[in-house]
Amino acid sequence: MEKKMKRNFIIFAVYIAMMAVILGSCSKPKTDSSAAAPAAAVPAKPALSGQLSIGTATMGGAYYPFGQAIANLVTQYSGGLQMTPEVTGGAVENCLLVIKGDVDIGITNENHAYAAVNGLEPFVTTKGDLNIVARLYPSVLHIMVPENSPINTISDLKGKRLAVGPAGGGTLAPLEATFKAYGMSISDIVPSYLAFNDGFTQLADGNVDAALQLSGYPAAAVMEYIATKQIKFVNISSDKFDTMLKENPYFTKVTVPADTYKMKKDGTAIGICNVLIVRPEANEDIVYAITACIFDHIDEFRAANANANDVHIKTAANASIPVHPGALKYYREKKVIQ
Repeated sequence: MEKKMKRNFIIFAVYIAMMAVILGSCSKPKTDSSAAAPAAAVPAKPALSGQLSIGTATMGGAYYPFGQAIANLVTQYSGGLQMTPEVTGGAVENCLLVIKGDVDIGITNENHAYAAVNGLEPFVTTKGDLNIVARLYPSVLHIMVPENSPINTISDLKGKRLAVGPAGGGTLAPLEATFKAYGMSISDIVPSYLAFNDGFTQLADGNVDAALQLSGYPAAAVMEYIATKQIKFVNISSDKFDTMLKENPYFTKVTVPADTYKMKKDGTAIGICNVLIVRPEANEDIVYAITACIFDHIDEFRAANANANDVHIKTAANASIPVHPGALKYYREKKVIQ
């Protein structure tokens, strides 16, 4: 009897041990189960994609190759955006094209962007909202004549034939400010509204007395002219400059070194900063990507276009109209602004 009870006890103990193993394997803690399950996949942020256009100017101006360089950077480094440069009438027209949505982004002079946002001339009836992506390089108002021309001062331009650039370009505003300082107006000249390269071709052929270009220097149209002829600036006198700067705080005084265009002496000219503009409602991620493509690859940009040497991230957000949130996000990440 005692042996039988001992045997039953052993069998019962073995049974209990087996049940403990079985129950333990079937009822693992919830934390173990969740740890063993594969983590839920986080949806990837969709890559940027789409076609973008950048408003530049005529082929002979500085805006077109500059815009082409930006387009190349965006197309190469944005991860899916495709940007193409558009030939336009230039600074004034680019403001209107961006406001109307006919181009996605544009290059213009800061004075025109300011005027467009505030409904000033020539945007009194076409006022519209614009944001800055970046402040760029300064443009210089080239007022140039052949080296042997008797024209030496702004006053000498009275009654003369001037190629003043395209009708939608940026030359007219600084030209009018210059004339105002000298007590003159556009009615005192015979203007021809020509693309910059056409204007300097006409100057070479003797069909106009002076040609204008608003661009960085060296300007392509002027460089083509000096391949066969000599040229000089019609300089603005210092006292007139003082008057102009008081009335137009976005102007600067620029000295163009004589060797830039193989001149006999330096040129003195108006400088105006260029800006990259978009509509305020432009996609924030796209504007951020454009800004990053420019400044993350600034060395490549400068190698492709000489004017980019004067583009600096520290001054990119210094503008007279609001900076787009997408660009602000980039500048804050780079600790350029607070």
